Amino acid sequence: MAAPTFLLPQVCEKITKDYPDLDIQIVALPRVFNLTRREADMAIGVSQPTAGRLIVQKISDYRLHLASSVVLWDKFKEPKSLSDLRGLPMVGYVQDMIFDKELDYLEPLGFQRVQLSSNSISVQMNLLRQGAGVGIVHDFALPFAPELRRILTEQLTLKRSFFLIRSVDDRRNRRLNLFAEVLLSGVRAEILRLEALA
Repeated sequence: MAAPTFLLPQVCEKITKDYPDLDIQIVALPRVFNLTRREADMAIGVSQPTAGRLIVQKISDYRLHLASSVVLWDKFKEPKSLSDLRGLPMVGYVQDMIFDKELDYLEPLGFQRVQLSSNSISVQMNLLRQGAGVGIVHDFALPFAPELRRILTEQLTLKRSFFLIRSVDDRRNRRLNLFAEVLLSGVRAEILRLEALA
């Protein structure tokens, strides 16, 4: 998921400056954690859980666009419409490893084949940087990849949301409540800052 890679490092670094006695562990795995079994204190997800005794807080909406490297257009004609994408190499998630329907960007757009796929957004972005194809990229990730630029922005914009998910048993834990509040505001601010640079 993109939040641990592009948002949490700078947000958590600032939190530890403000709270030097706090230890933070960021576990970036493409799966859902079981918070009732205490696999984690909290998780960031892209959809709201429908079961379990959980506290769910919306962090923020974010946007995604098709993106590619200019290197790609040395080999192919740059598309002017979504239909022009047919026949271009696509980069995306491994279909069988998509653990949340909100991460399935390409199949709903009619792309049955993803030529280069990875369960890691970092790997996908590095493939795009090399000119390997066209893919869906988070706007907040684009400042980290100046080789990439958005394409067909008038024709396709995806909007998703991040949610902070915690066990309901932690609602009276003052320390976790404070951390959740600081994390929420930090991630919201970082999304706004980075999307403005995209």
